[in-house]
Amino acid sequence: MINKLKELRVAQGLTQKQVGEKVGVSRQAINAIETGKFEPSIWLAYDLSRLFEMSIEDLFDFERSERR
Repeated sequence: MINKLKELRVAQGLTQKQVGEKVGVSRQAINAIETGKFEPSIWLAYDLSRLFEMSIEDLFDFERSERR
């Protein structure tokens, strides 16, 4: 799924590990979300959107993403 996670993470000077620790997942999970290899649960998407202070729809681009 297309998302802005990496762009936002880098802009805030956070590592994948730091983001993972803040939302309770591994660095590998954050990497997989950033690269589109893994789609987060609705709860993880919610936690990530809260971390970056935006809506889920603003963080994840549903309109340009292929439905799985």
